Amino acid sequence: MIIRYLQQEDDLLEISNIYECSWKYAYRDIIPQDYLNSIPKGRWANTVTKTGLYTLVLIENEMIIGTASFCKSRWEKFSEYGEIVSIYFLPDYIGKGYGNHLLRKCIEVLNLLGFTKLLLWVLEDNWSARRFYEKNGFWCSNEYMTDNIGGKDLREIMYTFPVQNSDL
Repeated sequence: MIIRYLQQEDDLLEISNIYECSWKYAYRDIIPQDYLNSIPKGRWANTVTKTGLYTLVLIENEMIIGTASFCKSRWEKFSEYGEIVSIYFLPDYIGKGYGNHLLRKCIEVLNLLGFTKLLLWVLEDNWSARRFYEKNGFWCSNEYMTDNIGGKDLREIMYTFPVQNSDL
């Protein structure tokens, strides 16, 4: 297993495919199926190279199976935080421990960048992701936001690390 930064020669369509497959797998029964079915190929190809965003890939047997992106918090209210924007895997690799390694690497790099507080947002109904982050030391905060995805209002919960609920 290798975790490294996204490189110029990496295929951005391959990275986008990880997002696409992961969304269709992880968000079934949360996000409307019609929306998931309509996600266009390459939807996230340019997202992972945005200025200020760091993107890692996880490689197993010479194949990129997962990706994570992080940055300085995009939220004014939490400007002193580092933010984990996304962690996605091809469905066959979800639940096999790879996520723990990629999450730890994100935390490590954000700490090296000077962030002692981290945040991420999780769909409220995504119980498997919530258990994953809680198992890895993240705390559910009292911060919520609503996002409309595929015509459905969905609530997202902010998780923090290592700040606990009472600190928010």
